[in-house]
Amino acid sequence: MALTSSPERTGALRSMGLVPLQGNLDRAATLSRLAGLAQRVIYLAPPPSEGWGDPRSSALLRVLRRRSNPTQLVYGSTSGVYGDCDGDWIDETRTVAPATARAVRRVQAEAQVRFWGRSSGGRAQILRIPGIYAPDRDGGTPRERLQKGTPVLRPEDDVFTNHIHSDDLARACVAALWKGRPQRVYHVSDDTELKMGDYFDLAADLYQLPRPPRVGRDGARSQLSAMVLSFMSESRRLDNRRMKTELGLRLRYPTVREGLA
Repeated sequence: MALTSSPERTGALRSMGLVPLQGNLDRAATLSRLAGLAQRVIYLAPPPSEGWGDPRSSALLRVLRRRSNPTQLVYGSTSGVYGDCDGDWIDETRTVAPATARAVRRVQAEAQVRFWGRSSGGRAQILRIPGIYAPDRDGGTPRERLQKGTPVLRPEDDVFTNHIHSDDLARACVAALWKGRPQRVYHVSDDTELKMGDYFDLAADLYQLPRPPRVGRDGARSQLSAMVLSFMSESRRLDNRRMKTELGLRLRYPTVREGLA
């Protein structure tokens, strides 16, 4: 079963063997049919783009409690909850330190999911996900940004970034659904260890496009959006050993080189 707020998507969902259920996370009353139906839930919807909480998670968890609770809930969060880690390697025991309102909303959503797990007797897993790329989707790779000539930071100012191919993310969600430990956090990230500029250089070489220009932080502030700048202000490397050992996930695309190719 798949929840969708778009009636026009129901045909496509059925063609994939799914049973579509219409509902809108921003309109709690439309979710009532979920009560008692969903036993295992994968929840990947982001919080709203404004505010400090996540009413969407609240609405979903509230309706799931009305009858029989689901036995399993996998929630897709973001590695942005850690804020800037100065390029350090971090595992799932690292204390969160959200630096943006977007990340604060994710921390709030994680707290709601954890509370649901503890209070309902269900099993909840939180997947902290970095940058997702998907070569089979429009805008799913760096190609468009490279074609625009969007600059990246010079090496001395650059930050480490983390990545996961959309197919490996889907496989991680399924693995967590069946193998995840109760109330557990997992980093769903590949083995890539690159700074952002090096990632775009690699993509440019694979696509036979010019490498992006390099600029300092002052130049970046005058040329890039606030959203892009926020990603360039946080540097960390995600340890993915828990995902591999506990979920048993063998990455189909271990690094972005295999995935982009």
